[in-house]
This record gives sequence, structure tokens and C-alpha cells, in this order.
Amino acid sequence: MAPPVVVESLSARETEVLRQAARMLSTEEIAAELYVSANTVKTHLKSIYRKLGVTRRSDAVHRAQDLGLL
Repeated sequence: MAPPVVVESLSARETEVLRQAARMLSTEEIAAELYVSANTVKTHLKSIYRKLGVTRRSDAVHRAQDLGLL
């Protein structure tokens, strides 16, 4: 069975967080790159997981690649 399609599109900031995650950066490294707190990055990641229907960072990156978001 195919995975569900994205219900909501990712915001520009969520897409940027996902791009940084795809570079295998830690939450703290992503926060430093984007000039936000680690908690803000975690909030964006949770939203990304929900929108992509995944539970892990690596799954989110693979799903986004499959959908042509990265």
C-alpha cells in the first residue's frame, strides 16, 4: 500500500529545517544555522513528521525525497 500523500504542504521554514536535517545536522546545529532555538527546530520537526506521516527524521527525509520536496 502506498504511503498517504501530504495533507498539508510544508511551510518555507519547515522545508528549510528539512533540508538541514537531510544534511544530517543535529537539532542544535540546525538551530544555529537558522538562528532559532533548538526547541523551535523540534517544533518544526514535529510538524514535518505529522504532515509527512512519519515518526523519524530519516523517514521524513526519505519521504520528502520521494515526493520531490527535496
